[in-house]
Amino acid sequence: MSRRDEDDVDRDSVPKQRQLEDNEQHFLTDFPSEGSKLQCVELEQIKSPRQIKNMEAPKNKKEEPPSVPYYKLYSFADSYDVFLIFLGTLGACVHGVAIPVFFIFFGRLINAFGEYADDPETMSTEVSKNALYFLFLAIVVLIAAWLEVACWMHTGERQSARMRVAYLKAMLAQDVGFFDTDATTGETVSRISSDTLLVQDAISEKAGNYVHYMARFISGFAVGFTSVWQLTLVTVAVVPLIAIAGGSYAVVMIGLTSRSQKAYSKAGEIAEEAISQIRTVYSFVGEKKAVKKYSNALETTLQLGKKGGLAKGLGVGCTYGLLFGAWALLLWYAHILVLHNVTNGGEAFTTILNVIISGIALGQAAPNLTTFGKGKAAGYNILSMIAKKPLVNRNRDGSILCQVRGQIQLKNVAFSYPSRPDVQIFQNLCLTIPAGKSAALVGGSGSGKSTVIALIERFYDPSSGEVLLDGFNIKNLELQWLREQIGLVNQEPALFATSILENILYGKDGATIQEIQDAAKAANAHAFIDSLPNGYDTQVGEKGVQLSGGQKQRVAIARAMLKNPSILLLDEATSALDSGSESIVQEALDRLMLGRTTVVVAHRLSTIKNADMIAVLQQGVVVETGTHGELLSQDGAYAQLVKMQEATGQSKMPEASSDQDQVETARISTQRRHSRGSSLSQRLSQRWSLRLSDSFRLGGSFRQVTDPETESWLGEDNEASLVLPKPHPAPSMWRLLKINAPEWPYAVLGSLGAIMTGCETPLFALAISEMLVTFYNPDRDYVEHEVRKICLIFSAATVGTVVIYVLQHYYYGLMGEILTMRVRKMLFSSILTQEVGWFDEESNNSNLVSARLSSDATLVKAAVGDRMSTIVQNFSLVVTAFCISFYLQWKVAGVVLLTFPLLVGAAVGEQLFLKGFGGDLGKAYGRASMVAGEAVGNIRTVAAFCAEDKVLDLFIRELDEPRKRTFLRGQLSGIGYGLSQFFLYSSYGLALWYSSVLVKSSKAHFSEVLKVFMVLIITAFGVAETLALAPDIVKGSAALASVFEILDRKTAIDPDSPLGEEVTRVQGEIELKHVSFAYPQRPDIHIFTNFDLKVKKGRSLALVGQSGSGKSSVIALIQRFYDPLSGAVFVDGIDIRKMRLKSLRRHIGLVSQEPSLFACSIYENILYGKEGASESEVIEAAKTANAHSFISGLPNGYQTEVGERGMQLSGGQKQRVAIARAVLKDPSILLLDEATSALDSQSEKLVQEALDRMMYRRTTVVIAHRLSTIRNVNAIAVIKAGKVVEQGTHSALMANADGAYTQLVKLQHRQTGSDATVNLS
Repeated sequence: MSRRDEDDVDRDSVPKQRQLEDNEQHFLTDFPSEGSKLQCVELEQIKSPRQIKNMEAPKNKKEEPPSVPYYKLYSFADSYDVFLIFLGTLGACVHGVAIPVFFIFFGRLINAFGEYADDPETMSTEVSKNALYFLFLAIVVLIAAWLEVACWMHTGERQSARMRVAYLKAMLAQDVGFFDTDATTGETVSRISSDTLLVQDAISEKAGNYVHYMARFISGFAVGFTSVWQLTLVTVAVVPLIAIAGGSYAVVMIGLTSRSQKAYSKAGEIAEEAISQIRTVYSFVGEKKAVKKYSNALETTLQLGKKGGLAKGLGVGCTYGLLFGAWALLLWYAHILVLHNVTNGGEAFTTILNVIISGIALGQAAPNLTTFGKGKAAGYNILSMIAKKPLVNRNRDGSILCQVRGQIQLKNVAFSYPSRPDVQIFQNLCLTIPAGKSAALVGGSGSGKSTVIALIERFYDPSSGEVLLDGFNIKNLELQWLREQIGLVNQEPALFATSILENILYGKDGATIQEIQDAAKAANAHAFIDSLPNGYDTQVGEKGVQLSGGQKQRVAIARAMLKNPSILLLDEATSALDSGSESIVQEALDRLMLGRTTVVVAHRLSTIKNADMIAVLQQGVVVETGTHGELLSQDGAYAQLVKMQEATGQSKMPEASSDQDQVETARISTQRRHSRGSSLSQRLSQRWSLRLSDSFRLGGSFRQVTDPETESWLGEDNEASLVLPKPHPAPSMWRLLKINAPEWPYAVLGSLGAIMTGCETPLFALAISEMLVTFYNPDRDYVEHEVRKICLIFSAATVGTVVIYVLQHYYYGLMGEILTMRVRKMLFSSILTQEVGWFDEESNNSNLVSARLSSDATLVKAAVGDRMSTIVQNFSLVVTAFCISFYLQWKVAGVVLLTFPLLVGAAVGEQLFLKGFGGDLGKAYGRASMVAGEAVGNIRTVAAFCAEDKVLDLFIRELDEPRKRTFLRGQLSGIGYGLSQFFLYSSYGLALWYSSVLVKSSKAHFSEVLKVFMVLIITAFGVAETLALAPDIVKGSAALASVFEILDRKTAIDPDSPLGEEVTRVQGEIELKHVSFAYPQRPDIHIFTNFDLKVKKGRSLALVGQSGSGKSSVIALIQRFYDPLSGAVFVDGIDIRKMRLKSLRRHIGLVSQEPSLFACSIYENILYGKEGASESEVIEAAKTANAHSFISGLPNGYQTEVGERGMQLSGGQKQRVAIARAVLKDPSILLLDEATSALDSQSEKLVQEALDRMMYRRTTVVIAHRLSTIRNVNAIAVIKAGKVVEQGTHSALMANADGAYTQLVKLQHRQTGSDATVNLS
């Protein structure tokens, strides 16, 4: 299917915000205006039909990885950026030209020494005048260096911010099918956090560096041609060879970088998936599997890294080797010109120096080509995404109906999901839903019910046929307007990691507090929200993890109610609610449904019996329609479903009224309650900035152990101990190198190469100066002999240079790659040992942790692979240079050395500035990455509530802080770098003046001064190169701190503690004894106080009670996701804190309410339950879980990919795969947390029978609302307000007419009109 056209607005870098708040408007003033269409033009140029083909399918050209032309990386520059680029380029050019100008003055100064050797007074005057020119030049360089660094850094940040926004906007504009097949949350986070940084690198400082060195190269040759054109012309002849060497190196590196990026992206997806589903990983003891899978993905990057190191060594070595050859040629030819009186020593000196420096500049510019190559490869990923047109046309010029009646028709609809085009969901489906009426869709799991809702929302377009609204094809309607008319509540409520208030506010922008509270009251959510410490400002955590399932669902319903839509879509909207809440919410939904078209997908009679129309779907076909009464009288498919439901007793476990909701506050973050106003618009920006500015802190944990049986063993005090985060020591490069210790032979060889390259430079300078002094010697034979000797040395150095550069870059590169892989593994392994409470912290959101894992490890690699190499090389250069200088003329060398504190002081100051203002920019970007990752993860909710602009608004806010900080950082870096250059030139002016004094007083000779200066000038370039690494060194230091912060953190619950006892066999007796518990993030809100509960071995216990009463906390404590504050959890009479945790978890099976699947095949997901299980065992487990039949019906069977978080499967299918996984594990203890909540009646009956068999003679803890799930358990415990208020068998509890359990059953009887007691008997 070809992609449909989309208007230009969709591809703009800046969203059309209807109402942006003041701080966002300030940010957006930096964006290019729509009128300029600059970005659109660039993107349209990229996306010609031929380019689309080349960009989207570069399969046949593996040697030519996809990239974009370099100039397209500037697609997001506005007029102000052009001005900044102009100033930065001007500064870079002036700064680059300064070196050749410096040597012109230096040449004049040398001539002054030579010409006026017999006239000390005149010589002193001339030298002083030229030395003063050095001071003027230093002032110019100070200004130029500031402009170069500050302007390029500022424009790079501005453009990359727009690029990030444009990428996310384009991503959010894609149809939902795109996320089924092409995009994952991990990939999105990687693109926004890593690829944009690569592009930013290519269009900011590195671009300025490249201009700087090229300006030096060009100006050097210009001076050379004006001085001695013959000498310069010879050099020009060898430039193409140097260019070919550098160009070939750049091309190879681009290819390797592109492939390496893909490999790292794949590894990042694996890590993000494991971290985001950490409870599942821990429960199934899958840490080693995750690390192994991650390690395997990193192996590819190691091989590519080896090739990259070799390519860099050969490329740089050949470039510098050819330069040595050029110098040999130049020196030989220069001496001929001098001997034939074509030029004199001074002119030859100036010309040669400028040509030499120009050659060095060309070599220094070459590495930037690698940066540009990486930026082009990363830019391809970003720009191709920005230019991608969605399959579902947003149709911004589409029709808008004046009045929506709400009649919905699916007319001859054929449909299959993009991810499985060969599996037909519908074929010629016809369904009409009358305006203002409610229609319920019922049928087996996977029959197409949720697909109908997806088509109405226009998440997908049908393959053929039409979806009509009031007779109009919805393809012809404006998509945003259409979705604004529709309210959606999903089976798995998707909440965003912000406050409850802002989650509800997604329903209606700019709503008042009163409107929000009314919506919450209608959804039966106001009572529990109001009882929270922060009320509506309570943070819900990532994916709403801080709320119970029922609370999340009620917030989602409130969000839909606030929208007040014309059409309401309810996909199992009350599935997670207890009976008391469901009754109230259903009444509210009934009121909301009055007069508006409603489509309900449900399994339960209580939800659908009042529907105006019920449609029964089987295998994608409507087999029956009618009212509840009519369909029952027909005794058809619907009647069979009803009978089956009645037979299974599938109704919810009725529970107490919602006045117990205050217990739920224990799951919520404790923060200061904000004052409430009538309008939200001003509070939003403040709340976002306040919340996120404090969101990054060290992970601490709260632990209290007062149980006497475990106190001595654990070594804790009886009093509560608060484990606060300790200040982290400054990161040590030595410590990093110790991690790299196994590669010490590589370090020795790499350092040997770096030392030799460092020594090579001052020795070369000494040889050059020796040659120049020789030019003044009147003995022609002596001159020819010396020239021949030095030229032969240079010729030999041509080959030797290649060898030592390969040594340096290959082995340092290999060290860096191995270190990166090791650090990533160590980091990932360390992350997977942290207690669950650590992941509950907002700063440890899965997207943020994944981004840190990616970016920090990369910077650590650069610290060894690139920076250590450069530092060792330049240290060798400085030591060699000063040894030579002090040997030749210690007084001149001493003066220069005295000026070095100025250089070092400037460098230290620059680093301090950078640490203070730029150290945590990675985390600032991490917050923006979190917003993006969350939006992509909840893309259906974002699309359904037209929240793209809201997400972009928040994303822009998160980019505002690093933008401001980078501006200040750029100014300070520019000034610091400019000062260091100022001190560099002015110190030489001082030293040369002092040299003239020494020569004048006959305390030094002209040749000694010349040699010392040549050596020290070359040394200065090495120091300057090291100083230029200051921004990267600071980034690396910040990354080191971040890495060691995680590696050094002692987990509060060590799964590999050597003190624990290995568990080989579990009988299954469970006891919670005098347990007090509060979640680490909310230590002042107690879930349990002196809580007692016992489950005998081989027996089953059902926990019933209000949503949020602490049922799931019991399961979390049994699995030791958390430790109690006091008391203990015992298994077989042993405190589980004395057990080796992983060995215990191997004997516990968990099936959660919201199943977590991994992005691999169904077979691999089931196999996760038992490593090394045979194929027959996997199939048998699937049959037991009633999953085999639907799996076998898929084209790829068990090899079918389930997609990210199992999104390719329906809710019931996911749950059955999760149950099969638990069945395969064959645990001694089984924990079922609403294990059958997502199943239809038929599936539930079969699965429940399987679970009943599995529960036989196996210790089982069941959390359930439905009576069908708990009717066969040995005992039932009623939990209320964190206490067990009743416990016993069903019959024993029913015997107490006034008991809590009896009241719950009576409540159910009133709701369903069925005899619940009969069902349970």
